[in-house]
Amino acid sequence: MSRLWDKGASLDDRVLRYTAGEDHKLDERLVAYDVRASTAHADMLQAQGLIESADHAAITQGLAALGAEHADGAWTISLEEEDVHTALESRLTARIGAAGGRLHLGRSRNDQVLAALRLYLRDACDDLGHRLTELTTALSDLAGRESDTVLPGYTHLQQAMPSSVALWAGGFSAGLQDNVAALSAVKHRLGASPLGSAAGYGTPGVPIDRNATATSLGFDRVEQPVTAVQLARGKAEAHLCFEITMMLGDTARLAADLLLFYTQEFAYVALPESLTTGSSIMPQKRNPDVLELVRAAPATAQACLDECLMITQKLTSGYHRDLQRLKAPLFRAIDLADDTLAIMKPMLDGVAFRPENITLSAGIHAAEEANRLVVEQGLSFRDAYREVGKRFSGA
Repeated sequence: MSRLWDKGASLDDRVLRYTAGEDHKLDERLVAYDVRASTAHADMLQAQGLIESADHAAITQGLAALGAEHADGAWTISLEEEDVHTALESRLTARIGAAGGRLHLGRSRNDQVLAALRLYLRDACDDLGHRLTELTTALSDLAGRESDTVLPGYTHLQQAMPSSVALWAGGFSAGLQDNVAALSAVKHRLGASPLGSAAGYGTPGVPIDRNATATSLGFDRVEQPVTAVQLARGKAEAHLCFEITMMLGDTARLAADLLLFYTQEFAYVALPESLTTGSSIMPQKRNPDVLELVRAAPATAQACLDECLMITQKLTSGYHRDLQRLKAPLFRAIDLADDTLAIMKPMLDGVAFRPENITLSAGIHAAEEANRLVVEQGLSFRDAYREVGKRFSGA
């Protein structure tokens, strides 16, 4: 088949397999977004008098039909097509004829992929924000169910000061809400339209309207100058991977607490049986595999972040094919975050504390007693600290 960049020479199959790699599979999630961006581009070309109304109608109707068919599973991107852009344009041209070839005026695959990717990532941020909000709600519900349940607060894994399930859950809820707010900063990076930068140096001789496509697609602004677009590659990707690493760090620590509380030695909590697994050899076992995998998730997310950072680290300005390799770690991090946040909600919904097993140590109110001596007897805190300390040291 003919690719967008073909000039007639044959291509070694090994080059196709290596350069396309898994890109055709990864791009399946970008089809709907490339349809949107291509439709906006066609609208702009028609408004600028660069394509005829009849061609515009054929292009936009053809794109809509192809997008709907892909959503229904009627076609997928093949290795021979390399990516979403060739897949759509070749199918469009086969369907509507020469008009399909007019769509690429004033753009390159470089700004085309960035437009689709940024549109997708904006939705991914919204989806992750929704998942995080669901978790904060689940934590609030847990705090409400266990409003009377006390917990020891720990430092150095030693009982330190009195706490409660409500305080414990509230701390994690606040951290997750911070993660929601942090996603808005990622969306700001994604809010600049790359369309019209083409291969990185604009579209000499073609009077395109970059503001029109930016407005049509809901971008906040046009990325200026055109040379800034390729320099921005990897920044939003790494930023999102960083925030994913942070949010999965919060869920990992939440999982680590629950794993500790679930041990027979603590037995502070019961987990929903439907979310635990069994042992192949020990009949009595119910294993918290889900929480263990949640605890491990930040390691994968950080590896994705490192991969994104290292791909762009030593590149000169302008476009390089290296940038294609950003998709795999980026999508892997997004999918991991989505799956992790999704499984933690039913886990939290099913957690039940067992107050009969929760015992506070004798010294857990020591700091409170020292504070009382200061307030009621006027001692300095250091004197009160030493006096209360003697009671628990045997001196």
